Amino acid sequence: MRETLVVRGYQLLLALAWLGMWQLTASQKWLDPILSKSPGQSWDYLVTAAKSGELWSNTQATLTAVLIAWILASAVGIVAGVALGLLPRVERVISPFFDAANAMPRIALAPLFIVALGINTSAKVALASTLVFFIVFSGARAGVKSSDSELLRLSIVLGAKKQQIFTKIFIPVATPAVFAALRLGLIYSLLGVVASELISARNGLGQLIAAYSATFRMEAVYAILLLLAAVAVLLNQLMGLAERRLLRWQQPTSR
Repeated sequence: MRETLVVRGYQLLLALAWLGMWQLTASQKWLDPILSKSPGQSWDYLVTAAKSGELWSNTQATLTAVLIAWILASAVGIVAGVALGLLPRVERVISPFFDAANAMPRIALAPLFIVALGINTSAKVALASTLVFFIVFSGARAGVKSSDSELLRLSIVLGAKKQQIFTKIFIPVATPAVFAALRLGLIYSLLGVVASELISARNGLGQLIAAYSATFRMEAVYAILLLLAAVAVLLNQLMGLAERRLLRWQQPTSR
């Protein structure tokens, strides 16, 4: 408890130092006047946007797309990753195609999704899903393949059935890797949705950034970027909390 308080204290000091540097940079006009906006100006925008409802409606639109993309892509990624981890011959055939698809710059697909699905939530979900899927897929496949081969051989010799091997060996071994991938995938889902909104969207925080950048309202852009950072930290903390609760059977040193 004491160590946690010390860490939080240092984090608070770092945040205050960063805000102080930001204020100093704005007051001394070290940057171009268009870019030089103070923390107070950004805070004023946040308060005004929150009162008008603009902030909440667009945050809700972004988070809705983030969660839909994360849930759908994670479900498919886990199934595909575990399946290929259990079928090494199929994996050798398909892996080059997955690697090629994963290497493709996904942001380049955004215009394609927008044209095909329209300027709505579906296009955001599609782009974010392409990011999340490969992260979760790789984590699930690596988790299954990290199973101890000696333990597998011993289980087979002792007469364990396939279902028992799957539930007693593969699932426990792969679960930590899957959770790590889900945690990372949640952040990438947010990045994918915001990237899609930056290109074209009717609502969402990324759409607000694009609109305010075009009119040089940089205090609003800074405020929304900070809000996105706060949302990413919150999502990461929630996922970490869920991971700690669900993986309590693990040794503390292995978490």
